Amino acid sequence: MEIITSLYILFWLNLCELKLKKSLHIIQLEGYNSDKYLYWMENNKEKVHTRNDKIYVTILLVLSLILTIISPIYKTPVYPLIYAGVSIVFLFKNIRSAEEVKKPLIFTPRAKRLYAISLSLLIFDLLITLWIINIITKDILSYFPVWASILTIIYYFSSYYMYGANYIAKPMEERINKKYYIQASEKIKSMNINSVGITGSYGKTSTKFTTETILNEKYKVLKTPESYNTPMGISKIINNELTDDYDVFVAELGATKAGDIDELAKLTNPKIGIITSIGPCHLETFKSIDNIMRTKYELIENLPDDGTAIFNYDNEYVKKLADKTFKHKILYGIDNIEETDIFATDIHVDSLGSSFTLCINSLGTIECRTKLLGRHNILNILGGAAIASVLGLTLDEIKAGISKLEAVEHRLHLIDHGTGVLVIDDSFNSNPDGAKAALDVLNSFTDRRKIIVTPGMVELGNIEERENYKLGEHIACICDIAILVGKKRTLPIYQGMKKHNFNEDNLYVVNSLSKLQKY
Repeated sequence: MEIITSLYILFWLNLCELKLKKSLHIIQLEGYNSDKYLYWMENNKEKVHTRNDKIYVTILLVLSLILTIISPIYKTPVYPLIYAGVSIVFLFKNIRSAEEVKKPLIFTPRAKRLYAISLSLLIFDLLITLWIINIITKDILSYFPVWASILTIIYYFSSYYMYGANYIAKPMEERINKKYYIQASEKIKSMNINSVGITGSYGKTSTKFTTETILNEKYKVLKTPESYNTPMGISKIINNELTDDYDVFVAELGATKAGDIDELAKLTNPKIGIITSIGPCHLETFKSIDNIMRTKYELIENLPDDGTAIFNYDNEYVKKLADKTFKHKILYGIDNIEETDIFATDIHVDSLGSSFTLCINSLGTIECRTKLLGRHNILNILGGAAIASVLGLTLDEIKAGISKLEAVEHRLHLIDHGTGVLVIDDSFNSNPDGAKAALDVLNSFTDRRKIIVTPGMVELGNIEERENYKLGEHIACICDIAILVGKKRTLPIYQGMKKHNFNEDNLYVVNSLSKLQKY
């Protein structure tokens, strides 16, 4: 009986480990932010407590209740054998039903520490449960159904152990982060390097890649990779990769709350700062557009007196910030060419890319061609050209850099496998302007059926339903087939499509990537 009981505990522990790893993945995606992790759990209860979880817990709790009533004190290996059997069945079911994810869990040193703490808390509760039962009954094995039911409940709520682990680890992580932050900040300040800070609600990653490609025509450039835009991520790049061999450091500065950009600007010590856009991204945490504006402007406030502030003058909120700035500034845009320093005219966008005339008041004009899709990508190019002009590149060098631009992965990235089906991968994230731009690009493919696959837009706060409804209206006017991922969240999209009498035979709603792939 001892052996079979131990087997049951082992299978139970494996079930808990799977749940903890899933929780670790979520809290990592949420930037190790406890509040955002709790918010995710509150809004994704069907993923926190899956159908398998509910069936497993129900079976074992009912079984425990029956066995406790029938034979409250009874020692037999049959009981733990049944529990072990049920546990291993659901262990394999959970492994097989695990959904494919876009961004996998990365076991960074911080993730390993968090996993170890959460697992230790779980094992501690297991031992405390057995200890208390032993003190009360003096015979653990005879009261197996009683404590096994407690373990079942612990499993069901094991996602909360990750929250507890993150709370416990917070002081330690803050000390570690502060050490690396100070080291990185002091290092970059001691170097003779042109540091560029890029922030915005959207467009900052694309502008960063664009800037690097253009500047490479004259300088050796180090940029923060992918979406490294947090203090820890940027500190890691500065400490490990930034050397005197580089002429320019380009950093993307991200934010989810007031003060985030100030912290990053003090870390990166930028001489040039650019605000690409302001919109309702992360509105759940910022609460208002005004808060987002104030936070993004922290970059400009941290520029030195001889620094340069660059603004996307087409964005109504950025325009307000630009107008109140008295530091040296450069304005770029497409719509307000009389008021901007850098702009584009004669724009032609098609399925192969874009062509336009680049106009820089201080340098002149030049014809440019890029493989990037979409009018909004020209805005990102103008931002990169503005930075390049400040750093002394010529028109020909800027044009050469623009011609070499490649799409950033998951951001209007055109994929052609030669099957006759073209895929436009814009799956990184979305916002109202970006979603409209993506659909406009899709609409440019005039000789093909147009299919959209989307879960809608998230983190838009109290305007999320309204904006997804508008997205549905836009989809109905452009797409032939629509696949919506997530029945509850995409309901506003469905309602917007229904308003325009979209053919429901061409509309599919699924709740998982596996079902989506079948379509």
